[in-house]
Amino acid sequence: MEIYFGCSITGGRSQETEYQEIVRILSKLGHHVPTAHLSQSNVEDLEKIVDPVEVYNRDVQWIDDCDAMIAEVSTPSHGVGYEISYTLTNQKPVLCLHQAGVRISKMISGNKNPLLQVSEYHSTSDMASLIEEFLDQK
Repeated sequence: MEIYFGCSITGGRSQETEYQEIVRILSKLGHHVPTAHLSQSNVEDLEKIVDPVEVYNRDVQWIDDCDAMIAEVSTPSHGVGYEISYTLTNQKPVLCLHQAGVRISKMISGNKNPLLQVSEYHSTSDMASLIEEFLDQK
């Protein structure tokens, strides 16, 4: 499957290890992740040279081409919120993962769209199980 991965870039990178783990899990399961570079430590350097219009057009095209979206939402991000909404509007399933005990936006936790699944994790093994369950349903 083609999986769009979303995570905070400019809003903070405190979950970078988790971002890398999500991409690793997806790749290990045989999925293609066009946004895998977002998990890399140097992503801000990579993205700052790209024009905002180009980023928007590129990312929207990747979402259009994806089968599902997985986002790590522990760190608030305007961009990720937009991507989640865009993906749901286009009738594609979204899994929002967040660390246990972290408060996330009520716009995400309160959304009852049947294509949206919001799950908390305690460990990377939790993440792997949640991702596999989500993708098995698709």
